[in-house]
Amino acid sequence: MSLADAPLEDLADQINTIARLTGTFTLRSGQIATEYFDKYRFEAQPALLAQIATALAPLIPSDTEVLAGLEMGGIPIATALSLHTGLPAAFVRKAAKQYGTARLAEGAEIAGRRVTVVEDVITTGGQVVISTTDLRALGAIVDHVVCVIDRSPDQAAALTAAGLRLHSLLTRAQLDAAEARHPHTPRST
Repeated sequence: MSLADAPLEDLADQINTIARLTGTFTLRSGQIATEYFDKYRFEAQPALLAQIATALAPLIPSDTEVLAGLEMGGIPIATALSLHTGLPAAFVRKAAKQYGTARLAEGAEIAGRRVTVVEDVITTGGQVVISTTDLRALGAIVDHVVCVIDRSPDQAAALTAAGLRLHSLLTRAQLDAAEARHPHTPRST
């Protein structure tokens, strides 16, 4: 392990301790999992969220003009990244609201701009693909996705098929390695 890897390993240890749950969980994809990374537990910790933003910032492509946080878990990550980088943020709903502005993406303007999608945890990438399609239809130029945890079993094949490049801070394998190094008492729901 290099010195550069140590902070990432520490981050993986913290996320495991706070957010790794055991039990039976139905994922958005319909898959059943016996472990779950409750992202809201790490997103609700200001100091840890700041560390995550610091570690994620170098993964943001240099031509990014807007960070687009996906409802709901991507929004706190995009906000923290916006505060850390100074890049404006947009907040993307799963569907445009039916009242007020009736917009799908709130916040920064996305039309004609290079937008990097921000998500917390990716398993199949299904919602990212749907949201990216919607953002592109609104004129956004979307080629990249950054996420905190990539737990996809197929290296995010759905994202690749949609013309997206994934930049993940941590993978399931890294979190499992952290768990093997420092087993914690799993939390159950």
